Formats: sequence, C-alpha cells, structure tokens
Amino acid sequence: MAGIDKIFKKGVNVAAAVFLTAACHNTDTAVADNNDELYLHKGDSITSLAQRILVSNVMQAIQTKGVAGAVSFCNERAMPLTDSVAMAVHAGIARLSDKNRNPANAIQTPGDSLAWQKLKAIITDTLATKKHFVLQHSDGNMYYYKAITIAMPACLNCHGSKDAGIAPDALAAINQKYPADKATGYKMGELRGMWKTKMSNTNE
Repeated sequence: MAGIDKIFKKGVNVAAAVFLTAACHNTDTAVADNNDELYLHKGDSITSLAQRILVSNVMQAIQTKGVAGAVSFCNERAMPLTDSVAMAVHAGIARLSDKNRNPANAIQTPGDSLAWQKLKAIITDTLATKKHFVLQHSDGNMYYYKAITIAMPACLNCHGSKDAGIAPDALAAINQKYPADKATGYKMGELRGMWKTKMSNTNE
C-alpha cells in the first residue's frame, strides 16, 4: 500500500502543478469573454485529472493485489484520492450515481437529480457534441457535471454481471465492503455515473 500511496502523491503533486499553471493563466479575460466555456474547460481539466489519478491507482492495485484487493483499495482510498485532488486544485469534486456502490456517492439533491436526468438524455443523443455542462445552483455557485461511462473492459471486473463478469472472490469482497451495493450489471459504454465539480461563480 505504501508503494501505491507514493505513486499517488507524486502523481497528484505533478498533475496539480500542471493544472494550476494552465488554469491560472489569463483567466480574467476568459471569464469576461465566455463564462460557460471557461467553466467547461476548467471542469473538464479537473475531472480528467481526478479520473487519471483514480484509474492509475486502481489499475496498480489490481496488478499488485488482484481484483478483490482492488475492491478493498477502492473502499479505503477512493474517497481520500478524490479529496486530495480537490484540495490540490481548490475545487469540490464528487462522483455520483443512481446505482451507487458507496452510499456517499448517491444522488441526493434536486440539483444533482436534474443534472443526472440531463446527462442521461445527452449520453443517448447521437447529435450531442458535448457530454458535459455547467449548472448554477441555488447557492450561487457553478457546478460542472460530466458523464462517467464504462470505458474499459477492466471496469466490468467490478461493475459487470454478477453471473459472469465478476469473479467470485471479487463479488465476495464487494458484498463484504458494500452490503447495499447497486453498481453491477453494466455493459461496455453504458452510463455509470457523473463527476460533479463545485466552482465559485466569481471571476477568480
């Protein structure tokens, strides 16, 4: 686990430095020109960073501990990983789904429910060129939402069919760590969840 933590910390520090350098360059002009495009760009950069770090750490856990071990890794480290990225880039980050594995990742607020319905419509619209958007909530802040899909066969090791896609030891680990799990039965390309990033509505 120490090796994985070392890889993670190095990845967060390097990636966050690159992100902050790009995000802070000449943002005042960008805000004045096009707020929505700025938020889309910033949100996509943040979630792409978080996704890369999370996936790389999960794959490392699979290689060193197997799929069942990766389930334990996700149970213990997925939330701290996301929180560490959020702290590094000064933004609130969450992963949400209507078929959540961790209860903390459930869709609960009206704003998130609205965003989820919008994403489900977008993901099935072959004419939609963007699979992400921003919404301003009643708290005055801008929130960025982006689809999370089953993009790799490896995802099905933990989120596929209980009958065929998930190995017995991995399924046992899921049932032990997540007694109320809903996050199985997916196929390649299906909508798994969404990234939610909270950003200030001021021109920072």
